[in-house]
Amino acid sequence: MFDLILRRARLCDEQRVDIAIRDGKIAAVGEVNGPAQQERDLGGRFYVSAGWIDSHVHCYPKSPIYHDEADAIGVAQGVTTVVDAGSTGADHIDDFYQLTRPATTNVRALINISRTGIVTQNELADMAQIDGEAVVQAVKRRPDFIVGLKARMSSSVVGNNGIQPLVRAKAIQQAAGNLPLMVHIGNNPPVLEEIADLLTSGDIITHCFNGKPNRILSPQGELKAAVKNAIARGVKLDIGHGSASFSFEVARQAIAQGILPETISSDIYCRNRLNGPVHSLAHVMSKFFSIGMTLPQVIDCVTHKAAAGLRLTGKGRLSEGYDADLTIFTVKEEARPFVDAEGEQVTGEQHVLPLAVVIAGQWHLTDEGKANHVFDL
Repeated sequence: MFDLILRRARLCDEQRVDIAIRDGKIAAVGEVNGPAQQERDLGGRFYVSAGWIDSHVHCYPKSPIYHDEADAIGVAQGVTTVVDAGSTGADHIDDFYQLTRPATTNVRALINISRTGIVTQNELADMAQIDGEAVVQAVKRRPDFIVGLKARMSSSVVGNNGIQPLVRAKAIQQAAGNLPLMVHIGNNPPVLEEIADLLTSGDIITHCFNGKPNRILSPQGELKAAVKNAIARGVKLDIGHGSASFSFEVARQAIAQGILPETISSDIYCRNRLNGPVHSLAHVMSKFFSIGMTLPQVIDCVTHKAAAGLRLTGKGRLSEGYDADLTIFTVKEEARPFVDAEGEQVTGEQHVLPLAVVIAGQWHLTDEGKANHVFDL
């Protein structure tokens, strides 16, 4: 007896399959025979992928600058797992953990190398706030919650400290078991070349397509040598759209050269969710159809690649034995304006609409699904 069977689910490669779920895990994919407590027939019309993972959000409710509720940016928007990117450091990570346990959405965190996290915009301007032992102890206390480290390496954050916070971050990373390190890039100093030269395999550059002078492309539109070398060493590129960190022009030039992001993330919090230009992970994903990426490529960036990059074991694939986290969505063919963080507007012809999710085997409608009434019984 299965708990749930989704009949005639449409995959991104246009296959139609049944997906059976038992005890919070995917039990079978293909042609499924056998009874279930519940069945839903998708009629071959609705896409199903592994549950979407937004690998850069801000959802510590008590953050004075960047905050939101996990379910408002998660299950309500078709996202089954969110990873908070450094809102909290060692001082508040336990509080963050406790506050997010009631959420339906899976919540994980990258711990800020500053004890305070982002309570001001310059959390790395005081080197005394960087306490490696406090990070190590937090990781030991919350090994299933803390999936990596976060260092924001732009001038407004590091003050006069230049590259030194990143040097410390790399040492802390080793002491904490070599977890992935996500590094925010923005205005210099430090210059991007200094940052890229310190990064090693598995590290993540977020805001990779920002339009600031300290970006990954030269003024001639070529990938900077230091970034090219970092990618060759296994450093990953993450979008981290946010309010000020995504440029259509940079993305267009990079993708045309075959420089694709490893992960598409939103850098969402309440203000850019409500007022734009982010709105939702689905909205961010949809922007990439207009600048050279296909649906399968986009979905890869929010499923198995996101899971692999942050070592989210059991997530990211529609395969037997994986967690029963799924996103059910459609792709609407309709002209719609999309705006980047630089103010450029692009008219997109396609956008993804998440209608429902399955999280740990349980079916939930998204906000769009509730408004759409497609799955009303």
